[in-house]
Amino acid sequence: MNAPSSRWPAVFAVTAGIFLIVTTEILPIGLLTPIAAAFGVPAGTAGWTMTVPGFVAAVAAPVVTVAAGRIDRRRMLAGLLVLLGVAGVLAAAAPVFWVLLAARFLVGVVIGGFWSFGSGLAPRLVGTAAAARATSVIFSAVPLGSVLGVPLGTLVGQLAGWRTAFLLLGLLSFGTAAVLVLLTPALPATVRIRPSVLSGLLRRSGVRSGLLVTFLVVLAHFGTYTYVTPLLRDVVRPEVLSAYLLAYGVAGIAGTFLAARHRAAFAVAAVLIAVSVFALPHTGPLGALVTLLVWGVAYGAVPVCSQAWFAREAPDAPEAATVLFTASFQATLSAGALAGGFVVDAVSVPAVMTCGGVAALLAAAVIQGARRTRETAGSR
Repeated sequence: MNAPSSRWPAVFAVTAGIFLIVTTEILPIGLLTPIAAAFGVPAGTAGWTMTVPGFVAAVAAPVVTVAAGRIDRRRMLAGLLVLLGVAGVLAAAAPVFWVLLAARFLVGVVIGGFWSFGSGLAPRLVGTAAAARATSVIFSAVPLGSVLGVPLGTLVGQLAGWRTAFLLLGLLSFGTAAVLVLLTPALPATVRIRPSVLSGLLRRSGVRSGLLVTFLVVLAHFGTYTYVTPLLRDVVRPEVLSAYLLAYGVAGIAGTFLAARHRAAFAVAAVLIAVSVFALPHTGPLGALVTLLVWGVAYGAVPVCSQAWFAREAPDAPEAATVLFTASFQATLSAGALAGGFVVDAVSVPAVMTCGGVAALLAAAVIQGARRTRETAGSR
């Protein structure tokens, strides 16, 4: 039975929740330098604030989904947003670095649980006829949070301090939890994902290829972009840094829409990321802006393309495919930030850009190889 159109506000409430989660997760990218200065740690160590949530989310996605499969989805989503609010307040008040990491651990739990539950609710909220449109709205929170969260968070951090940025997101999370409860109907569990379903998907060659591609391209992006702020500070004036990141964000939105129209977008995006990270350490102010625009367009396509890959390879188990997408994406996000931190501390920021470019080129090669395999199999 189709749900009434009046439930569209619930769709937007879920979308707002995902937007806040994504923004909270990537906020340290734009605030890495002041966070490191506040606690007296190197930039690579400060990068752990990006590493911890992703690794935790990779585990939380399957664990929370399996363990809490029978709980009403509205209660789960609201509870996770409250937990996100607690994490924001804790981060803002953190007296020492390990307390900030504890707050980031909580963020990881929220990421894994909320995304796994929330992304598949569209048919139940607005009915089958409008499910595709509602799903697009919900998924739009990922690129919007990814490409706008960093510049906006950086701007707030520059104007009022990095702790204020975390506090603001925490308060918004509490408010969004209340709105979600008011606007969303009761959503008792109807499907329970079991470990056997997830393990069955991993036996499919197309799914394994998707995991490898996601690993390489996300490793390339977050291993480099996590440390783009320290690099840009040596190229542009500090007062225009947020404007550069905002330009990157706008370009990312364009990349998201372009990805939906071109089947070859994933391979092209990987190549453009490689070109961008190779070039950025060798540019001046104008060249850095152009490079960030190209990079933004390329990365804006990545989440859309990766999610579409998993959906194509597992049409019979869309919820389980979403769990795999979430887990793989988050684990690699953290691996990229962690690996990048080691390279930054041991060598330099330009060195991590070179490593990221190599990983992106490998991703493009794997994408092309998988495409040829599918075409060969289809011609038989």
